[in-house]
Amino acid sequence: MKELDANIIIKAVKKLCIDACCHLPSDVYQKMSDCKELEESPSAKIILSDIMENAQIAHNEEVPICQDTGLTVVFVEIGQDLHITGNLEEAINEGVRQGYTDGYLRKSMVFEPLFERKNTKDNSPAIIHYKLVQGDKINIKLAPKGAGSENKSTVKMLIPADGIEGVKKFVLETVLAAGPNSCPPLVVGVGIGGSMEMAALNSKKACIRDIETKNADPRYAQLEEELLLMINKTGIGPQGLGGTTTALKVHVEWYPTHIAMLPVAVNINCHAARHAHIEL
Repeated sequence: MKELDANIIIKAVKKLCIDACCHLPSDVYQKMSDCKELEESPSAKIILSDIMENAQIAHNEEVPICQDTGLTVVFVEIGQDLHITGNLEEAINEGVRQGYTDGYLRKSMVFEPLFERKNTKDNSPAIIHYKLVQGDKINIKLAPKGAGSENKSTVKMLIPADGIEGVKKFVLETVLAAGPNSCPPLVVGVGIGGSMEMAALNSKKACIRDIETKNADPRYAQLEEELLLMINKTGIGPQGLGGTTTALKVHVEWYPTHIAMLPVAVNINCHAARHAHIEL
């Protein structure tokens, strides 16, 4: 069985925090550029250019793309033949503490959500999702998630009779309700099926897929394209000031569900679709 020192994970997560907050993934940047060329509104073209310039400055100077460096969402796939020498969860949170402190990233987490709401002062704890897989490696994907987009994310328990049209209606209603408040152009993640929490989790996973990927099932890939077209016809546009680029991409993930259920979740991400990953 392969062993991995938890200190290596601390260093890796620290770097991921800084990289994700300061460097927009190249595929997202390229998608923005492609959308700018197709954008029909002159003012929207200017806004997209400004967004891209901001991302380039952040990349060159290693400063945050946005002042809201988010709560830290971490997806961990750990091989069943890997043994971590130390506490994995503590290592991830220590990496977050170091990354947000040494990287001069804004600390946004409060220790308790309702009454005192005192800042933890190091952006921990992270929101961590684990999955056990085959092999002896660990894959860590880290995605800072700002409140402006997360606040507009929604879950709804549809019924099977609502069908595909019900799903489309709910997704469109969610985007319209978000309007300019989530800093479009958006990346929209949609989770369908499972249970309430599984739909929400899949919508989050969908949000941070590589932007040019499509669902492996051609039916769901077609749904992704249809939803993108519907959203971009709303005219919300970049930063909510009009145009044909309200969303850069829509990604859908699905899971088997109960015969009497059709749960759907929509996770909104702003134009700063930040994520970074490492395999150890």
